[in-house]
Amino acid sequence: MTKITVIGSSNTDMVIKSRTIPRPGETVTGGTFVMNAGGKGANQAVAAARLGADVTFVARVGDDIFGKQAISQFQKDGIDTRFVMLDTDAATGIALILVDDAAENLISVALGANERLSPADVDRAEAEGKRISGADAIVVQLETPLETIQHVAMLAEKFGVPLLLDPAPAPKESLPAGLLSRLTCIKPNETEASYLTGVEVTDAKSASRAAQVLHEKGVKIVLVTLGREGVLLSDGEHPDAFFPSRKVRAVDSTAAGDCFSGALACSLAEGKPLSESVTFAIAAAALSVTKLGAQQSMPFRAEVEAFLAGDGDGV
Repeated sequence: MTKITVIGSSNTDMVIKSRTIPRPGETVTGGTFVMNAGGKGANQAVAAARLGADVTFVARVGDDIFGKQAISQFQKDGIDTRFVMLDTDAATGIALILVDDAAENLISVALGANERLSPADVDRAEAEGKRISGADAIVVQLETPLETIQHVAMLAEKFGVPLLLDPAPAPKESLPAGLLSRLTCIKPNETEASYLTGVEVTDAKSASRAAQVLHEKGVKIVLVTLGREGVLLSDGEHPDAFFPSRKVRAVDSTAAGDCFSGALACSLAEGKPLSESVTFAIAAAALSVTKLGAQQSMPFRAEVEAFLAGDGDGV
């Protein structure tokens, strides 16, 4: 079984699904409320675990009911939680999410304990469990301190372990050159790619231009996700390729990008070709939007394989 280490955020999501997302100053009634486990790192860890990887999660949660519930759920999904620290000085991260009838969402996050994930926490996971040097792939995001992510990148380079960055939430400017040059793969959406490169990304052609900028900064593989349109793949060696999205009956797009990242890491860690891994990740992400919520929407391996074989019920 492939070993994936996800280092990043864990939140509790509080979701209201209603007909429309309110404008500033507007109140919309008649919605339904659910509370789910979320956080980009946690979502990616669950996605990879449900798709068959041996996943270790390195994170911080508050020493509160939300943090303890999160750890319990991770364990039910078979995730190694020895390095999910209970922080007594900060609350578990909270995300407030509004979802409309078109499955679009609006999210505000209080990062809480996520902001305290440190390089020392990563070093502990390596010293006590070889969770960096012994991984087949490492996944990080931008909901934890940049200092910690840069430390992970240095260790990944030192040990020769592939590193995938999901650069979300969107950075307001390009990331440090020393981080980008150590990445094996980066997976921005249109907004994130625009911030990272200065290229306004609106379609596959502009996504390709943005990918070239990232290659010049040292990133080996660039995947630009274009929402319902699909994904632009650029590996710097072959002509860029565009993969259309899969048509499904969308309910909630929350965490679809996280599902893609977890699935991509899982497939690449298994040694699958890049194009096959992208196709697999697109299918997994498509299935995730057919269900409400973040982690609970992550599909299992059999569901994705059935969907790819034409036997699934995504549409």
